[in-house]
Amino acid sequence: MNISLSRVHFPVTTLGPGQRLGLWFQGCSIRCPGCISADTWGPGKQPLPLQQLLHDLQPWLAQAEGITLSGGEPFDQPDALLALLQGLRQRTPVDILAYSGHPLERLQPLLHQADGLLDALICDPFEQQQAQTLVLRGSDNQRLVLLTELGRQRLSAYQRPLQAEDRALDLMFDDDGSIWMAGIPRRDDVLRLRDLLHNQGHQLQISAHTSRRR
Repeated sequence: MNISLSRVHFPVTTLGPGQRLGLWFQGCSIRCPGCISADTWGPGKQPLPLQQLLHDLQPWLAQAEGITLSGGEPFDQPDALLALLQGLRQRTPVDILAYSGHPLERLQPLLHQADGLLDALICDPFEQQQAQTLVLRGSDNQRLVLLTELGRQRLSAYQRPLQAEDRALDLMFDDDGSIWMAGIPRRDDVLRLRDLLHNQGHQLQISAHTSRRR
């Protein structure tokens, strides 16, 4: 079993409670306008063997207080997603949260197969024209669904409006000098960062610029 991933990062502190292991899937059939992760839309590089990935994740799994799956679109790789959830559940007791741009009703068959493996889900497409007032969500049409008792214990507090302390982003540095943001930015955060860098003689290129070539 192979899986197509964009990147993995630990720790992520802005996509759920605690210091989390973040896995971004590569490939997305939904392609919401305004998506901050447009670089994950295309097919990406060579898929990874799932067992090798789980082996490589083990040191982080020993430290992680939760796991967040995003993308890209995790549910576009249903077999790999289910196998990944099974492998993670065998290796750690922490909560697992997944993001999906598909509506809940479309995901029900796979959620039934993943019963007990996935603790919480944020679903529905990002809608750029919608308000953004809810924690962990890019637009207010998106739903936080708590699927297990662990999910309710860990994430029920996130069924609330945004607060000042929620307005944070993680910055991730790659070996090639690229900087990635993890979290849910406000609509004008990237523009403010662009202007700040421009004033200091730097140039900001976001993933939406490169997505047009994919």
